[in-house]
Amino acid sequence: FETFNESQNSEFLIICDHASNIVPEYINTNNLGVSEENLNRHIAYDIGAAGLSKKLGEYLKSTVILSNFSRLVIDPNRGEDDPTLIMQLYDGTIIDGNRDLSEADREIRLNSCYRPYHEEISRLASSKSDPILISIHSFTPKLKNSFNRPWHIGILSADDRRFSQPLIDYFKNKSEINCGDNEPYCGNLVGDTMYQHALSYERLHVLIEVRNDLIKDQDNQLKWAEKLAQAVNSVKQEIYR
Repeated sequence: FETFNESQNSEFLIICDHASNIVPEYINTNNLGVSEENLNRHIAYDIGAAGLSKKLGEYLKSTVILSNFSRLVIDPNRGEDDPTLIMQLYDGTIIDGNRDLSEADREIRLNSCYRPYHEEISRLASSKSDPILISIHSFTPKLKNSFNRPWHIGILSADDRRFSQPLIDYFKNKSEINCGDNEPYCGNLVGDTMYQHALSYERLHVLIEVRNDLIKDQDNQLKWAEKLAQAVNSVKQEIYR
């Protein structure tokens, strides 16, 4: 993982689970048998999410934590017992290096990548008296053999909608932004990052998905970081009014 702005005392903690497409050589020297083309697709990481997270951290003067390993190595946004923790097939691509994985190899990935990342989130969240967790992701405009996704952003949540619902309401009032409610995915995934670090502690939180074609370059990451900063600050003020 990489941590930025730890000296900032904002109540926000920005988390980016799928920041990187790196396959560490100690995990596999052949990028899990995945081509360079596929490593640069959404299956390996959330395109644009790392840059967006760091820029959002600058706007909010808040701490940011990024993963530094590909979701194909092990997905930090899953529980340890989730069958999709280590994917063998993703959006039409076979992940050869994940087939017939031994229990020892699985433990190496847990101990070297997954668990240290979550331990750092726990440490950072515990260092704040009343943290608000913001998880940043991006989604592809279209999966193979599926429909075009019309949303610009999606706000994902489970049962605790204290922060997500007013954020959805905020964006619903912005006619130029198509905001999905639990789209393109449902945010109710037992064992995921928000479940582990927010729901389990009754912390305010939200998971924000931005369509990746909107944040591919630095200029657009900056633009969306400003939009999101204005939105979450507005919601925070409403909640604490």
